[in-house]
Amino acid sequence: MENSAVSVKGVEKKYGSFTAVSELDLDIMSGEFFGLLGPNGAGKTTSIHMMSSLVRPSKGEVSIFGIDVIKNPVSIRSKIGLVFQDSALDRQLSVWENLRFAGLLHNLPFNKVRERANYLLELFSLSEKKNKPVASLSGGQRRVLDIARGVMHEPKLLFLDEPTIGLDLPSRRKIWRYIHKLRSQTGMTVLLTTHYLEEAETCNRVAFLKNGKLVLTGNPKVLVKKLAQEILEIEALEPKKILDSLKVHLGPALQEFETLFFRLDKKNDKKLSTLIDETKHKFGSVIKRVIVRQPNLNDVFLWVNFK
Repeated sequence: MENSAVSVKGVEKKYGSFTAVSELDLDIMSGEFFGLLGPNGAGKTTSIHMMSSLVRPSKGEVSIFGIDVIKNPVSIRSKIGLVFQDSALDRQLSVWENLRFAGLLHNLPFNKVRERANYLLELFSLSEKKNKPVASLSGGQRRVLDIARGVMHEPKLLFLDEPTIGLDLPSRRKIWRYIHKLRSQTGMTVLLTTHYLEEAETCNRVAFLKNGKLVLTGNPKVLVKKLAQEILEIEALEPKKILDSLKVHLGPALQEFETLFFRLDKKNDKKLSTLIDETKHKFGSVIKRVIVRQPNLNDVFLWVNFK
C-alpha cells in the first residue's frame, strides 16, 4: 500500500500449543500515531516484536515501508527505533556515552553522533546531565534517555512498548510532551502500546487486542462516541440487586467490584433522572455514589474486554 509504514497480513505466532497472536491484520500509514491496546497477555509486545524483526511469525506477512521483515530483517532495522518495556541503557556509562554507543551501533559518523546527541539532549532537557552516569538519573529521565537512544539514528518508525510504565503522572506527561515535539519536528511514524489509556487518546487510530486477536480498530474519539453519549456509574454495597432492578431499563452493565457502569444514549434525560431518583429511594443507604459522566477511551477498553 502506498504511504504504508507497517503492513501486517494474517500474522500468527504460536509457542508450542499456545497461540499468542492470531489472524492479525494491520495497516499503519506513514506519519501516523497508532496505539496498540489491550490487557496483559493480549499479544501487544509479541506483535511489536514480530513487526520489528525480533520474533519470527509462525505464519503471515509483515512489511515495513514495503520491505519484507521476514526476508530482510537487517535492512529494516536502520528504519526503525524500538523502546522496550525494560530499559536498554548501561547505567554505568554516562548519558553521552549511551547515546554515542547507540549512534556507533548504527554506523553513524562521529560528527553525526555528536550532532544528534546534542540535538536530542536539548530537545529532551538532558543537556545538563550529559556527563552524569545513567544510574544518577531519575526514573523519568532514564525513560526519556531510552527514547533518545531509540531515535539516535533518525528512524522513520518508532515502536514504544509501554514507554511510561511505572512512572508518576508528572513524569509521564513530560515524556509525552517530548514525544509529541519529536513527532511534530520529524513526521515520524509512532506505534505505541500502553496501559494508560489517556495516553492513547491523541492517537490517530487505536487497535484493541484481546486474547491475541484484533477486536476493534478506529479513531479514539469516534470509538468513544459510538460507545455511549454518557456513562452512569452507581457504586453500591449490593450491586447485583441494583443491576437486576435497572438492566430492564438501561440494558446490561459492566461491573467492577462494587461499581456498575451503564451506557446511556441520552435520548430522555427526564426519564433517566426519574429512574435514578426511584433507585435511590428504593435502595437507600445501599447506594454509596451515583454519577453521570462523559465516556472516555478507558470505557471503550473496559467494554471491549467485557464482551
